[in-house]
Amino acid sequence: MRLTRICAEGPITVDFCDGVGGDLVIAFASVGHDPGRAPSPEFVATATGRGTAAAPRRALFVSDASRSWANAPEFGPALIAALGQVTARAPVTRIATLGLSMGAYCALVAAQILPVDVVLAFSPQVSIRPGAVPGETRWARWTKALPPLLWPDAPLPARGHACLFHGAADDLPHALRFAPKPGTDQLIFPGLGHSDLVPHLKARGALAGLVQAALEGDRRRVLRITASAGGVRRERFAP
Repeated sequence: MRLTRICAEGPITVDFCDGVGGDLVIAFASVGHDPGRAPSPEFVATATGRGTAAAPRRALFVSDASRSWANAPEFGPALIAALGQVTARAPVTRIATLGLSMGAYCALVAAQILPVDVVLAFSPQVSIRPGAVPGETRWARWTKALPPLLWPDAPLPARGHACLFHGAADDLPHALRFAPKPGTDQLIFPGLGHSDLVPHLKARGALAGLVQAALEGDRRRVLRITASAGGVRRERFAP
């Protein structure tokens, strides 16, 4: 599967995988494993629908070498430019954004910039403001060096649908600080940690179905898939 670099603005790069149909998935990278290199594209198989009837689905892969949680000034312009290039090739009718951790935060911010229909945010931070989540130090290496904050808190979409997925083992302080909002579902996974959640969903074969159901606007199916993988809606979760 070939990725083509279609945009590079400052620390933000956007790679494109061409495909068919009107759907577009935009996947945002997390901080990655090597602090000396820009994060690699993530969710490639899921975004492009590999192994499903949706393949090959068009997809964009966004990486931020500065690990800015969407606060790099180039973040918004890069997204707009990349989407412009994709729509110039063929119309886009539905857009989904997704990501893990910092990538999930960026997926939520992107819905404030682009006409996103649905967001799938796995283990998003609720805020990167200092002290917003007492005792949180896991990303201090990056957050202490952030530029002036354009997006200090993770924004929930005003339109479309969002699903926030959290592992209860270590992300409840973030999960429970998101204000409930119509159009947003929060799903809590007891016993799973921040880094366990996506591998768990992959092992259960749930990711592909979640993306397709989300793109189709089938909220009930999203919730059924989540429940079958052990997720509990926040309003029903008892810590």
